[in-house]
Amino acid sequence: MPKRSTLRLTKRSVDALTPGGKDAIFWDRDLAGFGVRVHATGRKLCIVQSRGPAGLKRATLGPVGDRTVEEYRREAAAAIDRIKRGEDPRPPEPAPEPTVADLAALCLKDHVAARCKPATAENYRKSIDGHILPALGGRALKDVAPDDVAKLHHRLRETPAAANQAIWVLSKMFSLAESWEMVPPGRNPCRHVRHYRATPRERFLTPDEFRRIGDALKTFEAKGKMQPSAIAAIRLLMLTGCRSDEILTLQWDDIDRAARVIRLRDSKTGPRMVPLTEPVLTVLDRIERQEGVPWVLRGAKPKTRLTCLSWHWRKVRAATGLHDVRLHDCRHSYASRALALGEGLAVIGRLLGHARVGTTAKYAHLMRDAEKAAAARTGGSIAAWIMPGNAEAA
Repeated sequence: MPKRSTLRLTKRSVDALTPGGKDAIFWDRDLAGFGVRVHATGRKLCIVQSRGPAGLKRATLGPVGDRTVEEYRREAAAAIDRIKRGEDPRPPEPAPEPTVADLAALCLKDHVAARCKPATAENYRKSIDGHILPALGGRALKDVAPDDVAKLHHRLRETPAAANQAIWVLSKMFSLAESWEMVPPGRNPCRHVRHYRATPRERFLTPDEFRRIGDALKTFEAKGKMQPSAIAAIRLLMLTGCRSDEILTLQWDDIDRAARVIRLRDSKTGPRMVPLTEPVLTVLDRIERQEGVPWVLRGAKPKTRLTCLSWHWRKVRAATGLHDVRLHDCRHSYASRALALGEGLAVIGRLLGHARVGTTAKYAHLMRDAEKAAAARTGGSIAAWIMPGNAEAA
């Protein structure tokens, strides 16, 4: 420890210090360990020195003149305290402000990869890589304002679904940032952005269209123009209302013939059971099972599974002329057919594997149509008895 000094370091006293032909250190009277090193060249540096658990440590604070002596004194006091605690005399460099790109990488690694299904993860990546990072990737989280989010949303106005999805993903990212303490609570800049009105894509197959698809599949099967597993997959989708991935990843162990159910081990909403009906069994019985292959729907290569139906479905659309029908519309059509047969929304929700009632509620207008038709039939039959001029009801 330096000897006790009688000199109080002030701007005036420091300016008056001279080297005397060689380097010299002048210590402050009031703060032990705070001093000024004066080089023989006349250059002056504020320094600090103290003893801690690891022994004596000395550090340079900076040249005289860069800051005031009083500022150096306060910095020296903090440095002495850190040395006595066994820490580095210099304060740690502040961590760089996290950017939107940093948050995106953390979101994909710690949230999406751990919690989301593959299709959901792909949607995250599309929004992040295609829209969010190009617009905001280099911005610090603290600098992203609601106006920035609104501009991004407006820029994507020609594709409303993509615009809404991008804002939803960005909002989720900021919610995670709050939980990870990367931003203070209530800092989500997406909260007040109004989403574009979504135009629901509703396409339901008519009985005639069902027949046209069935006939096309029979023709492809008879002529060998389509992979047998693809034909079976499309039939299973139409007969069960399942999602494509649920059918494509189906394994023979998932089929419980005794309980008459298909046990989906990892559907979009978690494990669930699908009734194993006679038409479904007929399709399954016609599939050749191969030793050592667990998949129901085999791929073109040995010991692989069928992974995509897009190309096969395009062939079906071309053959039937149903160019506006998506493969997912088979699932919607399954629901509409169930409603036409008198099933309630709750039952249909369970058949489709919906986790929320609100998801099934989009079919409510079909139920109202069925109710109107039923009311018309019932009222018409009663009218035959009670209204003048009507024929006798049967």
